[in-house]
Amino acid sequence: MFKKILIANRGEIALRIQRACRELGVKAVMVYSEADREAKYIKLADESVCIGPAPSAQSYLNMPAIISAAEVTDAEAIHPGYGFLSENADFAERVEKSGFKFIGPTPESIRIMGDKVSAKQTMIKAGVPCVPGSEGALPDDAAVIKRTAKQVGYPVIIKAAGGGGGRGMRVVHTEAALLHAVQTTKAEAGAAFGNPEVYMEKFLQNPRHIEIQILADQHKNAVWLGERDCSMQRRHQKVIEEAPAPGVPRKLIERIGERCVAAVKKIGYRGAGTFEFLYENGEFYFIEMNTRVQVEHPVTEWVTGVDIVRTQIQVAAGEKLPFTQRQIEIKGHAIECRINAEDPYKFVPSPGRITTWHMPGGPGVRVDSHIYANYFVPPNYDSMVGKIIVHGDTREQALARMRTALAETVVEGINTNIPLHRELMVDAKFMDGGTNIHYLEEWLSKRDR
Repeated sequence: MFKKILIANRGEIALRIQRACRELGVKAVMVYSEADREAKYIKLADESVCIGPAPSAQSYLNMPAIISAAEVTDAEAIHPGYGFLSENADFAERVEKSGFKFIGPTPESIRIMGDKVSAKQTMIKAGVPCVPGSEGALPDDAAVIKRTAKQVGYPVIIKAAGGGGGRGMRVVHTEAALLHAVQTTKAEAGAAFGNPEVYMEKFLQNPRHIEIQILADQHKNAVWLGERDCSMQRRHQKVIEEAPAPGVPRKLIERIGERCVAAVKKIGYRGAGTFEFLYENGEFYFIEMNTRVQVEHPVTEWVTGVDIVRTQIQVAAGEKLPFTQRQIEIKGHAIECRINAEDPYKFVPSPGRITTWHMPGGPGVRVDSHIYANYFVPPNYDSMVGKIIVHGDTREQALARMRTALAETVVEGINTNIPLHRELMVDAKFMDGGTNIHYLEEWLSKRDR
């Protein structure tokens, strides 16, 4: 096991990784920008290093500064968390070449799965079902593009090969709009991701977003840890997640989970990862793989009893997975609400000083947050300030516990999306389970009328 790990991230995930390090008896080095000097995990750190001013480009995305911080503190490994440099293959490579262990997959795995075209081709070879679409990146030939769209069938969606986070996508309903959509998406993809390649897929009308969590070590062992339903989204950003997915037959889930494990073994993957699928009419369609820990990992931790972040560290240190697939058992139901510093219905960010911060408690309630009363939420980063996660023996009990938890939560000084969550927890369709990825946006548009 490592003696010291540098955590190259901020916010709730930085504190989450710090806690896992403490449990393993590993010292944690925290890096921070000038805007995060007062963060809880900095105050609790064994060591901390300021790596630059508030803008991410000069701090959390500054590779030389992070690697220098690891050098001066004698850290042995770097945990990237999620976001920032977590899925940057060049960073993973620089970390390893500098003599540190990257707590994540190999740079090669990140490259293969980070490019949506190569990821899809890899999954097809591994027998994982994919959305019907182009064989690879779309060529410049207009006739080929039109022919591909006809074969796939309208509506189609044009996606950036290097895209992510809901960016670099355009839905096309007619041939007349096709070529312009392809050219526009190419230009946007080149500017945003440094890769102008785009590909085409069938646009599914009312799918759910279901993902499979996997863990793998370097000794050819891999397991899947059940599924999560992340269909409650706004602008492709998840708002509520739960495990297991309500109403999906277990046999279907088991079949897709086994295929995901076979795929990670085939590509020699190590660490934590998530296969994301669209699910419609009893069929799963692979869309992408996240080669890192997910924001929503706590719901899986609660229904399986597996500490995903701790296992990430153990696997990176060369240890074997401490459990087999037979030992993985899904117990009860878990729901997570992301708490964002924003207007609950207009979604305008709401940075500022928190005057009151009272979080819920009681049986089956977990709060992952780096926030405390009098903390100043900086305007420079993602608006998420925490997560409330609940667990119950049944989905109904989990919903009841989440309603109670949200009722107990008091945040003053800034706006949060807690009022939105309170409304959704009593929404009849959400309570029934199985809403599709468009449901929340349609719900919001009806509410605004």
